[in-house]
Amino acid sequence: MNYYTMRKVFLGVLGMLTLGVANAQEKGIMNNTKSPSVKFKSIDIGDCHWTSGFWADKFKKAEEVMVPYMGEVLTGDVGHALNNFKIVAGLKEGKHKGMKWHDGDFYKWMEASMYIYAQNKDPKILKELDEYIDIIGKAQAPDGYIQTQVQAFTDRERFGNRQYHEMYNAGHLFTAACIHNRITGKTNFLDIAIKQADFLYKTFMPEPKGDLKRFGFNQTQIMGLVELYRTTQDDRYLKLAELFINLRGKSGVEPSSVAGYKFIGDMVQERTPLRKAKTAEGHAVLALYFYAGAADVYAETGEQALIDALDRLWSNVVNKKMYVTGAVGQTHHGVSSHVDMVHEGFINEYMMPNLTAYNETCANICNSMFSYRMLGLHGEAKYADIMELVLFNSALSGISIEGKDYFYANPLRVSHKGYDPGNDTEFDVRQPYIPCFCCPPNLVRTIAKLSGWAYSLTSNGVAVNLFGGNELSTKMLDGSKLKLTQESQYPWQGNVTLTVDKCKRDAFDILVRIPEWAKGTTVKVNGKDAGYKVIPGQYLTMNKKWRKGDVITLDMPMEIKLLEGNPLIEEVRNQAAVKRGPVVYCVESPDLPNNTEVLDVYLPFDSKLTANYKPDFLGGVTTISGALAIRKDKNEAMYNEVSKPTWETKNVQLVPYFSWANRGVSEMSVWLPVLWNK
Repeated sequence: MNYYTMRKVFLGVLGMLTLGVANAQEKGIMNNTKSPSVKFKSIDIGDCHWTSGFWADKFKKAEEVMVPYMGEVLTGDVGHALNNFKIVAGLKEGKHKGMKWHDGDFYKWMEASMYIYAQNKDPKILKELDEYIDIIGKAQAPDGYIQTQVQAFTDRERFGNRQYHEMYNAGHLFTAACIHNRITGKTNFLDIAIKQADFLYKTFMPEPKGDLKRFGFNQTQIMGLVELYRTTQDDRYLKLAELFINLRGKSGVEPSSVAGYKFIGDMVQERTPLRKAKTAEGHAVLALYFYAGAADVYAETGEQALIDALDRLWSNVVNKKMYVTGAVGQTHHGVSSHVDMVHEGFINEYMMPNLTAYNETCANICNSMFSYRMLGLHGEAKYADIMELVLFNSALSGISIEGKDYFYANPLRVSHKGYDPGNDTEFDVRQPYIPCFCCPPNLVRTIAKLSGWAYSLTSNGVAVNLFGGNELSTKMLDGSKLKLTQESQYPWQGNVTLTVDKCKRDAFDILVRIPEWAKGTTVKVNGKDAGYKVIPGQYLTMNKKWRKGDVITLDMPMEIKLLEGNPLIEEVRNQAAVKRGPVVYCVESPDLPNNTEVLDVYLPFDSKLTANYKPDFLGGVTTISGALAIRKDKNEAMYNEVSKPTWETKNVQLVPYFSWANRGVSEMSVWLPVLWNK
């Protein structure tokens, strides 16, 4: 019996166990139940179902529109992703089309499909995925290598250019295959992933020489390898993941035959070893995938130097380089703190342009992915606060209400006067297909799996991370069964009800996140004051002998708040952003008087703003209305002598930032100049 046959038998047994009575917590989005340095563990995929409200509506949209529509695109001639695998497998004539990372886009969509299947058990989804897996397997080289663009072009050499994204594609393959195995118990996809991972291990271990040291710059393979280790218990994959961390910052920053001048240094996080890094630099997606992967490695190794670096980097991103919407990656083209050229990346601290803000959808999602991992490691509410901020704002802005059109970049202001980005990733109208298609499947898989982020398992209890109507049926870490029902119209209302439907007799913890913005929150148990000190920005831990029928009620005041930026953020001096609960709002031109531009709108400090839920508007949102000042005198000159402005007051509606650009071509602004005294 050869190695792969033995492995297949082993994984077949493992698959049968996952479908039986093995530890239920080993089928999470992240299989971190046995990870020694994780405090908040994943619930199993499918343990939580959205039942009503905001995220239930989004999941339904993902199930009925987002995932099927994207599948039609990627398996057809427009997206051409499946065609690429067929061509390499010898099943179809034609030429490779799409970006170098297009294989990864297809794997992400497959992962999203699996999350839908985990909820609805539609056999058609599984049948189609098995057909695609068979094609992918036929495209894979005998030694395990797979990257369709390199395989399709005879002039491409394996690892001949770091821009080929071989590691990026591999990372998404590993992750999708692990998810497929956990949900179905099948090993057909996992076998392909293992064969590719073994090829990488032979190629890069114990340590590569020459230019191979500079590979893996878009580091999804680190996360994927850790999940593969957790799935197979083969520690070679963990060692390989750690190697890719250790290689960064060791191989120099000069251009070479595999690393052009545009993709070196801070741009790809290779100027400074991770453990010594103090600031987030370079391409935001590359950086945050790297940090998320390092967090996964720390979860298994507990290395102090790693977590110290990750703590510094998370703080630098969130406190000095993140937008009020949770978006990151301030510029399309710029320079790093060390004056390296960067693309789609971080720039200097507190340098936060609005009109030219790039904020790639993938970067925003990666910000939440990194924070989710840090939540697991530390068990602190501030990480879930950032997850939530991203999800309700800079992530969802990347897809239309209908679920078929996408944004790649997410600026905080759009004006049709004096600014034309002139490129293929920045638009004022969402696009049905973006040639650089990395963001859409990343966002759709996030929406599809979000119920798996709603709760975490703690040493003797459960933590409530996200709010929304749902049902949880899981096993706690001691094996005892737990069922909870959550009812809420969050984020439009601040009332949350948690009912205990089933639990063990012994005392255990229920931890409820109190968002940092939710000052004045009250918590009751069975209608009475729980007697706990409620601190915004922390989890409230309630330990008692819970019984079936116990009810926890959470009341978070949904006040409309005006936010100002740090004085060091020049771009927002004397401006305010409007926020209610976790949702950031914006002014959009369809809600302004005719011939009014967003740059004409000012926010009187004393304006009385009111909230109004509109179930039939933009998919059902709460809008905010108030008297805003419109400046009437205009001058086209670049600079003008100061004179007293002429104002007109109008009642104007503000909409959630994520919902803008769903009513045709429009202008938009999150930040509004404050009018202190008309």
